[in-house]
Amino acid sequence: MTIYALSTGPGVSGVAIIRISGPQASNIIKSLTSKKIPSPRVATLRKINNINTSELIDEGIIIWFPGPHSYTGEDMAEIHIHGGKSVILAVQKEISKIQNCRLAEPGEFTKLAFQNGKINLLEAESIADLISAETEIQRLQALKIMEGKSSEKFNELREKLLKLLSFVEAKIDFPDEDLPEDNIKTLKKDSNDVLNKIKKILDDQKVGEIIREGFKIAIIGPTNAGKSSLLNNLSNREVAIVSEIAGTTRDVVETHLNLDGYPVIISDTAGIRDSKDEIEKKGIKLSLKKAENADLKLVVVDAKNVDFSDFLTDIIKKNAILVVNKSDLLEGELDPKILEIDHVLISLKKNLNIDKLISKIKNKLKNKFISNEDILITRERHRQHLIQCVKHLEDFLDKNEIKDFDKAAEDLRLATRHLGMIVGKVDVEEILGSIFNDFCIGK
Repeated sequence: MTIYALSTGPGVSGVAIIRISGPQASNIIKSLTSKKIPSPRVATLRKINNINTSELIDEGIIIWFPGPHSYTGEDMAEIHIHGGKSVILAVQKEISKIQNCRLAEPGEFTKLAFQNGKINLLEAESIADLISAETEIQRLQALKIMEGKSSEKFNELREKLLKLLSFVEAKIDFPDEDLPEDNIKTLKKDSNDVLNKIKKILDDQKVGEIIREGFKIAIIGPTNAGKSSLLNNLSNREVAIVSEIAGTTRDVVETHLNLDGYPVIISDTAGIRDSKDEIEKKGIKLSLKKAENADLKLVVVDAKNVDFSDFLTDIIKKNAILVVNKSDLLEGELDPKILEIDHVLISLKKNLNIDKLISKIKNKLKNKFISNEDILITRERHRQHLIQCVKHLEDFLDKNEIKDFDKAAEDLRLATRHLGMIVGKVDVEEILGSIFNDFCIGK
């Protein structure tokens, strides 16, 4: 089956690119242009015509990428045309007339690239991350994954486990074979080495996932403290409704920001207070949950009425900045308890000390994003596979202590499989290959 799709964004534009991949790609180009296929990877100006009537649709650039040296590994072509909606639809309509051609599904070109061995699963995911990157740090992280360092590391660890597994299985299946007994002594050492390296990768404070998804900041505090005003100020637009009526915000209001290159998701939450209103109660419950899951909490309070109730004391203990608002109304000194807490005294009405608050937030962001590791876990899928790998390796080491090789082999096999699942590479035949190469079995 040959697939085609608009690769550039929808809507009117100067240029639009229609991408085609599959066995009919050359036939499509010949049918649309009534000429032979252009030279590979050479931009060639061609008239694009109606297949049946030869009526001119547009004049554009054709680029031909013969397989397997293409993005998908198949014959591919790109048609660069003017970006008017009618032009795009007319060209796509003509392509659909070719037998065994259909519109591509979301991500299908990259899926073909993965299936045809042009990229691994990590690289495929990084392409999606690069396309959706909104900040510089997200772009750099996606490029780092695309460079393949993470893939190389996971494949290296997997290869080590494959060698260990091939030895264990050889000991089970070929007990009479003259195998190097010295390898038994290094079995525990090598598996421990892999285990420790994976544990080190897991101990990353979820930096990669935070960069990809955004640093979560929850604005929380009592009613009428200025939480919605703070959200609007940081967003430079009116995201939330601001009112003097207590309890205006009842649901969580979120906005995505680019704070000096750092991706941030800021949530305005319902004011915390005792309420008999069922809807407001649900909003308060959501607020506390949002605060619990946030990477940073901005606890906004009124400078004239700082209530250190139980909920406030608990919230500011970890990953929090106390934001004391309405400083312009403050007549006396601040409560001494506030001075003991990491806080910023601001006035949203007078726009005072907002820069200090932003600076403090940035410092929190910088500290959170610091990582000395080249290998970053960017998805929960990766983390879960690594966690399972650690579990099976620990089980393997426990069984290996009592020389229970049959059961130990299964744990090692599962650990290897979970590493393979990260890069999308699982092949039991590699185990046999390792046995033959290393131990000369079947000579």
